[in-house]
Amino acid sequence: MTDPISIPPAAGARIADTAGGGADKAFTSTLSVDEFVVLQQAGFEPLGVAVGTSIYHVGIQVGRWNQNQELTVLTQAMYEARTAAINRMTQEAQALNADGVTGVNLELRMYAWGQEVLEFSATGTAVRYSAQPNSLRAPSGSPFTSDLTAREFYLLHQAGFVPVSMVLGTCVYHIAHQSILKSLGQVGRNQEMDLFTQGIYEARELALGRMQAEADACQARGVVGVDLQISNHIWGEHATEFFAIGTAIRPHGQATSMTAPALVFDV
Repeated sequence: MTDPISIPPAAGARIADTAGGGADKAFTSTLSVDEFVVLQQAGFEPLGVAVGTSIYHVGIQVGRWNQNQELTVLTQAMYEARTAAINRMTQEAQALNADGVTGVNLELRMYAWGQEVLEFSATGTAVRYSAQPNSLRAPSGSPFTSDLTAREFYLLHQAGFVPVSMVLGTCVYHIAHQSILKSLGQVGRNQEMDLFTQGIYEARELALGRMQAEADACQARGVVGVDLQISNHIWGEHATEFFAIGTAIRPHGQATSMTAPALVFDV
Protein backbone atom coordinates (compact mmCIF):
# COMPACT_ATOMS: atom_id res chain seq x y z
CA MET A 1 0.00 0.00 0.00
CA THR A 2 1.30 3.49 -0.82
CA ASP A 3 1.92 5.50 2.34
CA PRO A 4 1.38 9.21 1.54
CA ILE A 5 1.78 10.52 5.11
CA SER A 6 5.22 11.87 5.98
CA ILE A 7 6.71 12.32 9.45
CA PRO A 8 4.83 15.20 11.15
CA PRO A 9 6.86 18.27 12.23
CA ALA A 10 6.56 17.46 15.95
CA ALA A 11 7.97 13.98 15.39
CA GLY A 12 10.72 15.36 13.16
CA ALA A 13 11.78 17.78 15.92
CA ARG A 14 11.79 14.97 18.49
CA ILE A 15 13.88 12.72 16.23
CA ALA A 16 16.41 15.50 15.58
CA ASP A 17 16.88 15.92 19.32
CA THR A 18 17.71 12.26 20.06
CA ALA A 19 20.95 10.26 19.69
CA GLY A 20 20.02 9.41 16.12
CA GLY A 21 19.97 13.12 15.29
CA GLY A 22 23.42 13.96 16.61
CA ALA A 23 26.35 12.56 18.61
CA ASP A 24 25.81 15.00 21.49
CA LYS A 25 22.14 14.06 21.98
CA ALA A 26 20.59 11.70 24.54
CA PHE A 27 18.76 8.62 23.31
CA THR A 28 15.16 7.75 24.14
CA SER A 29 13.89 4.18 24.28
CA THR A 30 11.13 1.83 25.35
CA LEU A 31 13.78 -0.41 26.96
CA SER A 32 13.95 -1.42 30.60
CA VAL A 33 17.33 -1.17 32.33
CA ASP A 34 17.90 -4.91 31.84
CA GLU A 35 17.04 -4.68 28.14
CA PHE A 36 19.33 -1.70 27.65
CA VAL A 37 22.28 -3.57 29.20
CA VAL A 38 21.58 -6.71 27.14
CA LEU A 39 21.51 -4.75 23.87
CA GLN A 40 24.73 -2.98 24.82
CA GLN A 41 26.38 -6.38 25.37
CA ALA A 42 25.22 -7.43 21.91
CA GLY A 43 26.90 -4.36 20.43
CA PHE A 44 23.80 -2.25 19.75
CA GLU A 45 23.18 1.34 20.77
CA PRO A 46 19.67 2.79 21.12
CA LEU A 47 18.98 5.92 19.08
CA GLY A 48 15.41 6.90 19.84
CA VAL A 49 11.80 5.81 20.05
CA ALA A 50 10.24 5.11 16.64
CA VAL A 51 6.47 5.43 16.34
CA GLY A 52 3.92 4.85 13.60
CA THR A 53 0.15 5.17 13.73
CA SER A 54 -2.90 4.81 11.50
CA ILE A 55 -6.46 5.70 12.47
CA TYR A 56 -8.71 3.67 10.23
CA HIS A 57 -12.43 3.48 9.59
CA VAL A 58 -13.26 -0.21 9.33
CA GLY A 59 -16.17 -0.77 6.97
CA ILE A 60 -19.00 -3.25 7.08
CA GLN A 61 -19.30 -6.57 5.29
CA VAL A 62 -22.09 -9.03 5.95
CA GLY A 63 -21.55 -12.75 5.60
CA ARG A 64 -24.20 -15.26 4.56
CA TRP A 65 -26.01 -16.55 7.65
CA ASN A 66 -25.42 -20.24 6.99
CA GLN A 67 -22.02 -20.15 5.25
CA ASN A 68 -18.40 -20.11 6.35
CA GLN A 69 -16.57 -17.43 4.36
CA GLU A 70 -13.75 -14.90 4.56
CA LEU A 71 -14.85 -11.28 4.82
CA THR A 72 -12.26 -9.95 2.39
CA VAL A 73 -13.15 -6.25 2.74
CA LEU A 74 -12.51 -6.41 6.50
CA THR A 75 -9.38 -8.53 6.05
CA GLN A 76 -7.93 -5.89 3.73
CA ALA A 77 -8.78 -3.05 6.15
CA MET A 78 -7.10 -4.75 9.13
CA TYR A 79 -4.01 -5.56 7.07
CA GLU A 80 -3.60 -2.15 5.46
CA ALA A 81 -4.02 -0.26 8.74
CA ARG A 82 -1.35 -2.31 10.53
CA THR A 83 1.01 -2.10 7.56
CA ALA A 84 0.66 1.69 7.44
CA ALA A 85 1.55 1.96 11.14
CA ILE A 86 4.62 -0.29 10.76
CA ASN A 87 5.77 1.55 7.62
CA ARG A 88 5.59 4.92 9.39
CA MET A 89 7.54 3.55 12.36
CA THR A 90 10.18 2.28 9.91
CA GLN A 91 10.25 5.72 8.28
CA GLU A 92 11.14 7.27 11.64
CA ALA A 93 13.88 4.64 12.12
CA GLN A 94 15.23 5.58 8.68
CA ALA A 95 15.34 9.24 9.76
CA LEU A 96 17.34 8.17 12.83
CA ASN A 97 19.82 6.34 10.55
CA ALA A 98 19.08 3.11 12.43
CA ASP A 99 19.87 -0.46 11.49
CA GLY A 100 16.47 -1.47 12.74
CA VAL A 101 13.73 -1.31 15.35
CA THR A 102 13.55 -3.81 18.19
CA GLY A 103 10.94 -4.60 20.83
CA VAL A 104 8.08 -3.44 18.58
CA ASN A 105 4.70 -3.27 20.28
CA LEU A 106 1.74 -3.39 17.87
CA GLU A 107 -1.48 -2.20 19.49
CA LEU A 108 -5.10 -1.61 18.53
CA ARG A 109 -7.25 0.96 20.33
CA MET A 110 -10.82 2.21 20.13
CA TYR A 111 -11.83 5.83 20.71
CA ALA A 112 -15.06 7.58 21.56
CA TRP A 113 -15.44 8.86 17.98
CA GLY A 114 -17.21 5.69 16.90
CA GLN A 115 -17.01 1.96 17.43
CA GLU A 116 -15.97 1.43 13.82
CA VAL A 117 -12.92 3.75 14.14
CA LEU A 118 -9.74 1.99 15.28
CA GLU A 119 -6.20 3.22 15.91
CA PHE A 120 -3.37 0.90 14.92
CA SER A 121 0.01 1.88 16.39
CA ALA A 122 3.54 0.46 16.24
CA THR A 123 6.18 1.55 18.76
CA GLY A 124 9.75 0.34 19.29
CA THR A 125 13.35 1.41 19.87
CA ALA A 126 15.51 2.29 16.87
CA VAL A 127 18.99 0.76 17.27
CA ARG A 128 22.34 0.86 15.48
CA TYR A 129 25.00 -1.85 15.35
CA SER A 130 28.03 -0.07 16.80
CA ALA A 131 30.67 -2.28 15.16
CA GLN A 132 29.40 -1.68 11.62
CA PRO A 133 26.51 0.80 11.25
CA ASN A 134 23.93 0.07 8.54
CA SER A 135 25.31 -3.44 8.02
CA LEU A 136 22.29 -5.25 9.48
CA ARG A 137 19.52 -3.67 7.47
CA ALA A 138 17.04 -5.83 5.59
CA PRO A 139 17.92 -6.99 2.04
CA SER A 140 15.61 -4.23 0.78
CA GLY A 141 17.87 -1.61 2.40
CA SER A 142 15.23 -0.59 4.97
CA PRO A 143 15.78 -0.83 8.72
CA PHE A 144 14.74 -4.22 10.09
CA THR A 145 11.74 -4.51 12.41
CA SER A 146 11.38 -7.04 15.22
CA ASP A 147 8.99 -7.70 18.09
CA LEU A 148 11.55 -9.86 19.93
CA THR A 149 12.52 -8.98 23.49
CA ALA A 150 16.06 -7.73 24.15
CA ARG A 151 17.07 -11.14 25.51
CA GLU A 152 15.69 -12.94 22.46
CA PHE A 153 17.37 -10.41 20.19
CA TYR A 154 20.71 -10.99 21.96
CA LEU A 155 20.45 -14.79 21.71
CA LEU A 156 19.51 -14.53 18.03
CA HIS A 157 22.50 -12.32 17.29
CA GLN A 158 24.85 -14.59 19.24
CA ALA A 159 23.65 -17.52 17.12
CA GLY A 160 24.58 -15.65 13.93
CA PHE A 161 21.12 -14.50 12.85
CA VAL A 162 19.56 -11.07 12.44
CA PRO A 163 15.95 -9.90 12.02
CA VAL A 164 14.64 -8.94 8.61
CA SER A 165 11.11 -7.77 9.26
CA MET A 166 7.99 -8.31 11.27
CA VAL A 167 5.73 -10.44 9.08
CA LEU A 168 2.00 -10.76 9.46
CA GLY A 169 -1.03 -12.43 8.04
CA THR A 170 -4.66 -11.78 8.80
CA CYS A 171 -8.05 -13.23 7.97
CA VAL A 172 -11.45 -11.89 9.06
CA TYR A 173 -13.83 -14.79 8.80
CA HIS A 174 -17.56 -15.28 9.16
CA ILE A 175 -18.42 -18.46 11.06
CA ALA A 176 -21.78 -19.83 9.91
CA HIS A 177 -24.76 -20.13 12.21
CA GLN A 178 -26.04 -23.62 12.85
CA SER A 179 -29.57 -24.44 11.85
CA ILE A 180 -32.11 -24.89 14.64
CA LEU A 181 -32.66 -28.54 13.69
CA LYS A 182 -28.94 -29.33 13.89
CA SER A 183 -28.61 -27.54 17.22
CA LEU A 184 -31.52 -29.52 18.63
CA GLY A 185 -29.98 -32.75 17.35
CA GLN A 186 -26.85 -32.12 19.43
CA VAL A 187 -28.62 -31.57 22.75
CA GLY A 188 -27.23 -33.93 25.37
CA ARG A 189 -24.69 -35.52 23.00
CA ASN A 190 -20.90 -35.45 22.72
CA GLN A 191 -20.34 -34.56 19.07
CA GLU A 192 -17.87 -32.54 17.04
CA MET A 193 -19.36 -29.37 15.55
CA ASP A 194 -17.80 -29.93 12.16
CA LEU A 195 -19.10 -26.73 10.53
CA PHE A 196 -17.38 -24.62 13.20
CA THR A 197 -14.24 -26.78 13.17
CA GLN A 198 -13.84 -26.40 9.42
CA GLY A 199 -14.37 -22.63 9.52
CA ILE A 200 -11.88 -22.02 12.32
CA TYR A 201 -9.35 -24.36 10.72
CA GLU A 202 -9.56 -22.60 7.35
CA ALA A 203 -9.33 -19.10 8.84
CA ARG A 204 -6.19 -19.97 10.84
CA GLU A 205 -4.54 -21.48 7.79
CA LEU A 206 -5.25 -18.39 5.68
CA ALA A 207 -3.65 -16.12 8.30
CA LEU A 208 -0.59 -18.37 8.77
CA GLY A 209 -0.16 -18.85 5.03
CA ARG A 210 -0.13 -15.11 4.42
CA MET A 211 2.47 -14.59 7.13
CA GLN A 212 4.59 -17.32 5.50
CA ALA A 213 4.25 -15.58 2.11
CA GLU A 214 5.52 -12.31 3.60
CA ALA A 215 8.55 -14.13 5.00
CA ASP A 216 9.33 -15.60 1.59
CA ALA A 217 8.92 -12.19 -0.07
CA CYS A 218 11.43 -10.48 2.26
CA GLN A 219 14.09 -13.17 1.64
CA ALA A 220 13.96 -14.60 5.17
CA ARG A 221 15.33 -17.96 6.29
CA GLY A 222 12.61 -18.44 8.87
CA VAL A 223 10.14 -16.88 11.28
CA VAL A 224 10.53 -16.94 15.07
CA GLY A 225 8.21 -15.91 17.89
CA VAL A 226 5.01 -16.63 15.98
CA ASP A 227 1.90 -15.44 17.84
CA LEU A 228 -1.61 -16.27 16.63
CA GLN A 229 -4.22 -13.87 18.03
CA ILE A 230 -7.97 -14.28 17.75
CA SER A 231 -10.42 -11.42 18.35
CA ASN A 232 -13.96 -10.39 17.49
CA HIS A 233 -13.16 -6.65 17.73
CA ILE A 234 -16.33 -4.72 16.75
CA TRP A 235 -18.12 -7.20 14.53
CA GLY A 236 -20.11 -9.39 16.90
CA GLU A 237 -19.89 -13.05 17.73
CA HIS A 238 -19.82 -14.62 14.25
CA ALA A 239 -17.09 -12.48 12.59
CA THR A 240 -13.62 -13.16 13.94
CA GLU A 241 -10.12 -11.98 13.03
CA PHE A 242 -7.29 -14.50 13.01
CA PHE A 243 -4.01 -12.57 13.13
CA ALA A 244 -0.56 -14.17 12.86
CA ILE A 245 2.62 -12.20 13.55
CA GLY A 246 6.29 -13.07 13.98
CA THR A 247 9.83 -11.89 13.22
CA ALA A 248 11.43 -13.06 9.98
CA ILE A 249 15.17 -13.75 10.32
CA ARG A 250 18.19 -14.45 8.11
CA PRO A 251 21.80 -15.56 8.72
CA HIS A 252 24.12 -12.63 9.39
CA GLY A 253 26.63 -12.11 6.60
CA GLN A 254 25.30 -14.88 4.38
CA ALA A 255 23.42 -14.67 1.11
CA THR A 256 19.78 -15.54 1.48
CA SER A 257 18.42 -18.25 -0.80
CA MET A 258 14.96 -17.92 -2.29
CA THR A 259 14.92 -21.54 -3.40
CA ALA A 260 13.70 -22.92 -0.08
CA PRO A 261 10.61 -21.76 1.81
CA ALA A 262 11.03 -19.89 5.09
CA LEU A 263 10.89 -22.00 8.23
CA VAL A 264 8.43 -21.04 10.97
CA PHE A 265 9.16 -21.43 14.69
CA ASP A 266 6.99 -20.59 17.70
CA VAL A 267 9.38 -19.67 20.50
